[in-house]
Amino acid sequence: MSLSPYLPLFELTRGRIVESIHFGAIAVVDASGRTIASYGDPQAVTFLRSTAKPFQALPFIENGGQEHYSLSLREIALICASHSGTDEHVAVVQGVQAKTGVAEADLQCGIHPLSHEPTIEAMRQRGEKLTPNRHNCSGKHTGMLAYALMKALPKDNYTDPSHPIQQEILGAFTAMCALPPEQVELGIDGCSAPNFAVPLYNAALGLARLCDPEAGEVEPPARRRACHTIVDAMTSHPDMVGGPDSFDTHLMGAAGGRILAKSGAEGFYGMGLRPGVLGPDSPGAGVALKVSDGDAKNRVRPAVALEILHQLGALDASQLERLAVYGPVSTVHNWRKLEVGQARPCFVLSR
Repeated sequence: MSLSPYLPLFELTRGRIVESIHFGAIAVVDASGRTIASYGDPQAVTFLRSTAKPFQALPFIENGGQEHYSLSLREIALICASHSGTDEHVAVVQGVQAKTGVAEADLQCGIHPLSHEPTIEAMRQRGEKLTPNRHNCSGKHTGMLAYALMKALPKDNYTDPSHPIQQEILGAFTAMCALPPEQVELGIDGCSAPNFAVPLYNAALGLARLCDPEAGEVEPPARRRACHTIVDAMTSHPDMVGGPDSFDTHLMGAAGGRILAKSGAEGFYGMGLRPGVLGPDSPGAGVALKVSDGDAKNRVRPAVALEILHQLGALDASQLERLAVYGPVSTVHNWRKLEVGQARPCFVLSR
């Protein structure tokens, strides 16, 4: 029997007893490919899920999509987003669709319930039903369709893994992660678009090269420029990447544009650190994190991400204080608001 790639990552106590433990693995890699730190098995293979969205936008931006459609950085951030489905997000999606000729009916992402309570209540009062533009992946799908239209390619099967758009995305993603395409396991995401499973090391490398394409020797030059555009868009408009209830948005806001953050489903989390974040002459770095049980309540990844950044020295005390609602250590209360335990990371990165 093979050993698990995952180690204890986050624990909850009650009294003096550790009551529950979440397991996981972490890889921290710089843009040159050097492993800075790890925990568990950095070669553990898992799907990036929505953390792949910046890479899925890369061919579109690399090949002139921003200029062709006169897209703003705010609109590019929305194309890379897992947004909250607020009225503001929908307005930006509709703006991209108006510029590109994409129709909401073209989107193959489906419909899902929202989590942002003020938007849910406002829609209820208006008697408004959910539509695909409220889906957290509507920006990504609009970008894929816009690229297909730009290249005069069919749009009715744009989510098919064999479609030229998806093949370009796969090629760009694997090049960024330094893997041949045949070593990437493909699956279908919740929004029906293809998704990728790779080792945590390679996912972290891809994020590092996205944030520092020069140190990562990303080619061609147009791809390097696209990397800068995407990172600038996401870090300058974090409200588009997530929303009022999003840790991604709050982390990028507190980090002042120096850290890219993108969550994925089923316990995946990715971060990209710009050059200089880990020291005056440090190259960019990437962090890939997997919580093995899927972290359905999303209580583990924010705390663990903050603990990783704390151990790396990537956030100062004031930035950590701004994010203290997410941990890394928090108090467990019962229904009477009595303090009954702690929720806390339980790992030390191996350098």
